Amino acid sequence: MLNKILTFLLLSALGFASAGTAQAQPAERPDIVEVDRIVAVVNDEVITLHELRSRISETFAQMRSRNVTPPPAEEFERQQLERMILEKVQLQHAAETQLRVDDRLLDASLSRIAESNRMDVPQLRAAIEQDGMPWARFREDIRKQIVMSRLRDREVESRVVVTEGEIANFIANPERKPDQNEEYNVSHILLRVPEGASPEQLIRLKARADAALEQIRKGEEFSRIAASYSDAQDAVNGGSLGWRSLDRMPSLFADAVPKMKLGEVSDVMRSPAGFHLLLVVDKRGGSGSSDESRVTQTHARHILIKTSEVLNDAEARRRLAGLKERLDNGGDFAELARTNSQDLSSSKGGDLGWLYPGDTVPEFQRVMDGLKVGEVSEPVQSPFGWHLIQVVERRVDEVSLERQRAAARMTLRDRKAEEVYQDWVRQLRDNAYVEIRLADER
Repeated sequence: MLNKILTFLLLSALGFASAGTAQAQPAERPDIVEVDRIVAVVNDEVITLHELRSRISETFAQMRSRNVTPPPAEEFERQQLERMILEKVQLQHAAETQLRVDDRLLDASLSRIAESNRMDVPQLRAAIEQDGMPWARFREDIRKQIVMSRLRDREVESRVVVTEGEIANFIANPERKPDQNEEYNVSHILLRVPEGASPEQLIRLKARADAALEQIRKGEEFSRIAASYSDAQDAVNGGSLGWRSLDRMPSLFADAVPKMKLGEVSDVMRSPAGFHLLLVVDKRGGSGSSDESRVTQTHARHILIKTSEVLNDAEARRRLAGLKERLDNGGDFAELARTNSQDLSSSKGGDLGWLYPGDTVPEFQRVMDGLKVGEVSEPVQSPFGWHLIQVVERRVDEVSLERQRAAARMTLRDRKAEEVYQDWVRQLRDNAYVEIRLADER
């Protein structure tokens, strides 16, 4: 149950394993009791052998549930310790820069996790504790994930630069604009290059990337090689990035993927973060238009119920379900919005006007796009609360140059974000004091 619950976490791409259910391995001799010890020092904090073994045990269980073959034990141990170091330096930086997640935000996130599993929070707690993890530990793991996500957003936002020239070039070259209906299922391997790497280090890492590619081309499964070689957090998933449109890929990937066939593995590619291998697993969509000068707009209205300390998700959803029933029986949407909706649009009967793609949050957009004209959605959750959505009408319209520029800027920022983040993490890791004592065990 616990692994199933964790797959619903919005932030699971960060790669946190839920240490706490596993115990340290027993000593080889029954008459010897092994004392926990330090395996790494990261600035002024430590990582213990018990923490490492707990992480290894949990990550191994995750990989097994996803049919990913783990690497040899010694390599697996090294990889997990390095990932714990990367997490710790980021959490330390967050603490130093006063980035906090208070209990109210944490409780709201736990409510969303429970809701996504069709539970309430007490039921979620019971399921977590039944799997052997203390509830307090689970709460703190989720708090860490939120901190990591916010830290990433903040650091990337301050570092990604999109020039006016890049925007103009993007708009002027239609062939470079991604088809919004086209998505690729992609896996990758990253061999991270340290900041200021010496020529000898670069040669060794390139040779390691070449060795990984050679094994794949000889028939080894990409997922197994990713688990053994990749320094990326998604190595535990066999390197899977999941389904992504081209505008959500780094520029290096977005340029290479459309030229590759299904099942094809790229040559070794170089970015500031390191050496990469890509596998195109599958492709879907692709019949849409990349012409951003014309776009479908949606005229929509909604009823919003916000959650709070006195109104939880279950109650907000229950209220909307009652309003939906009234609408299905002939109720007037505008009137119900005026008397129930909790945002500024309530005075206009919930009318949001004409919306372009991207004007709303993804959760809202996805449901709205799937509605027919006149249709009212079931209750929909977003970061703002719970909504009922109705599509009033649709039209295809010309897009102003300014909006085209804004869309181009967003696409270019998304493409640069992953590269910038990986580069920042590498610098943070290289500037930290890290002492690895893992060899002391042997």
